[in-house]
Amino acid sequence: MFHFFKEFRKNKQLDAMLQSIEMNVSNNYKDAAQSGLNDFETELRRLEETGGIKEKSKDYYEERLSSLKGQMKNFTHKDQKPTWI
Repeated sequence: MFHFFKEFRKNKQLDAMLQSIEMNVSNNYKDAAQSGLNDFETELRRLEETGGIKEKSKDYYEERLSSLKGQMKNFTHKDQKPTWI
């Protein structure tokens, strides 16, 4: 009856991947966060190619991907300065 009030359906698998990435970032697990981001992008591209994701959902996840990429641009161990120097 109220179908027009429903928001777009989100993808549970992509949401779980995003949650994992955010937890790894907040715990400063740099390698795990970068790996999770790569896995997230791969899965999103696969869903786009197979038509397994709706346009509205795709736009939402593309925005999240872009935001995370910017946030984690220099989020690596090699950029970390040692404190003993």
